[in-house]
Amino acid sequence: MDGAGGGSEMTTTARFERLKALIAHIRETLGVSLAFRLWDGTTIPADASPDALTIAIADEGVIAALFRKPKIDTLLNLYVTRRLDLLNGTLFDLVAERPKIRSRDVRRALDKKLVLRSLGDFIFRSRGGPWPLEAIRGDKAQRDGSETANKENVHYHYDVSNAFYALFLDPEMVYTCAYFRDWGNDIATAQRDKLDMICRKLRLQPGETLLDIGSGWGALVCHAAQHYGVNAVGVTLADEQYVFAREKVTRLGLQDRIRFELRDYTQVQGQFDKIASIGMFEQVGIPNYPTYFQTVHRLLKPGGLYLHHAIARPAKRTEKAFRRTNPEYAAIRRYIFPGGELDHLGMSVANLERYGFEVHDVEGWREHYQHTLRHWHDRLLARYDEAVAEVGEVKTRLWLAYIAGCSVAFQRNSVTINQTLASRRQRGPSGLPPTRADLYIG
Repeated sequence: MDGAGGGSEMTTTARFERLKALIAHIRETLGVSLAFRLWDGTTIPADASPDALTIAIADEGVIAALFRKPKIDTLLNLYVTRRLDLLNGTLFDLVAERPKIRSRDVRRALDKKLVLRSLGDFIFRSRGGPWPLEAIRGDKAQRDGSETANKENVHYHYDVSNAFYALFLDPEMVYTCAYFRDWGNDIATAQRDKLDMICRKLRLQPGETLLDIGSGWGALVCHAAQHYGVNAVGVTLADEQYVFAREKVTRLGLQDRIRFELRDYTQVQGQFDKIASIGMFEQVGIPNYPTYFQTVHRLLKPGGLYLHHAIARPAKRTEKAFRRTNPEYAAIRRYIFPGGELDHLGMSVANLERYGFEVHDVEGWREHYQHTLRHWHDRLLARYDEAVAEVGEVKTRLWLAYIAGCSVAFQRNSVTINQTLASRRQRGPSGLPPTRADLYIG
């Protein structure tokens, strides 16, 4: 505690001056043009342009919190509550400011005495509040693959609000990676092209039966029924998506061709000519993969085609190393996708073969998802006030951080996404054409 009277004021002033000196020193060491604004309005550097990309620090508890726990969880809590804010730019602009100097070189170059003195000034002070993300149980979600666990995990992410998702998705409400025939295409065009590419890869024909596992707001089954003449079943565990999809089918007059089921994929009965799983597999969890692939195999007719569209992480030298969780991945599993887990491409291909499929084609869509996410981020940011009115500022800012972070991860190639086409293995010809040229020409 500071002493009383003038001594307290002097101590506070000295502490504040040391903090300003430390921030200026760190800024110079990193070689960034980024400015900082403290809670009293002070800017660092003092001559920073009013339009400069600026990190705004709302109170000294922010400094105390970062000194005590300099981790992504702390940063996210501070960001979603605007105690740590970014002015005059986006998270993409902040990433572009990332210093080229290596972390270990930064540590060597820092003035250790100045760092330690500032650490002593703030580390025992109150971290303030609020800390809303600490209440999220997230990564402690059930992962046993049961219908109850799956529904709880899906409900957390997808039943946020249909109106919220409509603020940034395309008109068809497609919440998976788009397909850009030209990088300049808008999101609506790219998502239509994605739906069509899926149908073409599955070689849908009039009268065939299609199952969409994790059917979302119904875009794929509606597109397939309208343009390819199939009879389709969509399966979801998200209540709000289910209601929206059923209303859409009625609006389009497709009730005789499309059926939606609010149930776990493991409970689906019957067999289908074609099956698609587009962006659902990430929710399954590695321990539950045998159940997943055995279920798809059971549901697919002999010789039928299955399109497996899933995000993946690059493989490591060992499976043990692959299963280690980095802080960013852990944060997504805790705050965004409880129960979620990513495999690597080799694991997907091996499991497909292990459980009775023949793999015909694998296509990487990494950069397509980078662009998709950037579109979503910019659209959500443009309708920020509407999003806050719908779901609150904490969730809006959390989703902005998540979407931007994922776009950067795909851009940096630290995460990938692949479409893998497989058939239920059988003896003799596959029935597929000799090349894949027809998918990309015309």
